[in-house]
Amino acid sequence: MPPFQASYASLPDASRGRLHPEPGGETRGPRDVFQRDRDRIIHSIAFRRLRHKTQVFVAPDGDHYRVRMTHSLEVAQIGRTIARVLGLNEDLTEALCLAHDIGHPPFGHAGERALQHLMKDMGGFDHNAHCLRILMQLESPYPLFPGLNLSWEMLEGLAKHNGPVRHPNWAMRELNSLFPLDLDSWSSLEAQVAAIADDIAYDNHDIDDGLRAGMLTLDQICAVPLIEESWNRVRTRYPGVEEGRLLRELIRDQIGAMVNDLLASSQQRIAESGVETVEDVRAAGRRLVEFSDDMAKAEQTLKRFMYANLYLSDSQRAEADRADTIVTGLFNAYRDQPDLMGAGWGAMVSAEEPARSRVIGDYIAGMTDRFARRCYEEIYGVLPPL
Repeated sequence: MPPFQASYASLPDASRGRLHPEPGGETRGPRDVFQRDRDRIIHSIAFRRLRHKTQVFVAPDGDHYRVRMTHSLEVAQIGRTIARVLGLNEDLTEALCLAHDIGHPPFGHAGERALQHLMKDMGGFDHNAHCLRILMQLESPYPLFPGLNLSWEMLEGLAKHNGPVRHPNWAMRELNSLFPLDLDSWSSLEAQVAAIADDIAYDNHDIDDGLRAGMLTLDQICAVPLIEESWNRVRTRYPGVEEGRLLRELIRDQIGAMVNDLLASSQQRIAESGVETVEDVRAAGRRLVEFSDDMAKAEQTLKRFMYANLYLSDSQRAEADRADTIVTGLFNAYRDQPDLMGAGWGAMVSAEEPARSRVIGDYIAGMTDRFARRCYEEIYGVLPPL
């Protein structure tokens, strides 16, 4: 019996298939289409680059802070747990979780903001659309077609995990014209799970990293009612244990509380919706995997706290300013001298816009933090100061 049982789960045998036929059939082991998607992500160069891309802290000095790769693995663990209880396809959920951040440029959101500004007159930059661009066009390990040739369900889930795409940018429009992804409908429940598993992971693990870095204190975070409730539960369970040893238990308790709320709320919403198939889910007109109203409000309060006290702190702003300087400096240098990108990429740079800027954007977006810093230093002789 497969690990998924719900009638509205995504079924590998009912997949809409891949964009490019694969001659000789899929013969490399007894894996279904979604298991193959997951494995293609894990073996991709783009996934490997995530180990040197910012999650919260730019180029973290400590070995114990999260980066995009460890974050993606944590999202996948949470996503699989939720999918299993809801009777969904765990393999598709895991693949979506592992791939969801592949389109992020170096330096996290600071790098993305810089590319958005630099390319605003060339159609802009969006990490979600760039994720599909990498997977459908830029990384090409196979001899007869571009991209990883992932299933329609995988690409649809990545495109729409945050909901219908009403106003696709240039990259998403181009990709959708190649392989229509029904952008105006909702995604599968597996993709909805991946999206909220991402929220649960970074809401809590960013607290963990903030505490470890000394940028947050226990007193600070307990000003957030949701965290205070978890801390009180933890202290009650372990009355004789010193506080320092309970901080990671606090994070686990928080994750458990959010997952349990999500499961109860989603089971109720799915039942009330009357959906019976994955196509019913796409036509439901609303998100079905969602927190209860009370938890959703509490989670938004937590997010506001994190922005005010961590993401937009003075030290993080200084790092973001340096990231902007590095990305902008690289973009301007490559626009003036494309050969600085190397023979392969330099040869792809057109003399005409917007094609010229888009190739440069692709190149920079694929960089890791450390490679971007090294390239900037090679061009300008020194890194910008903090």
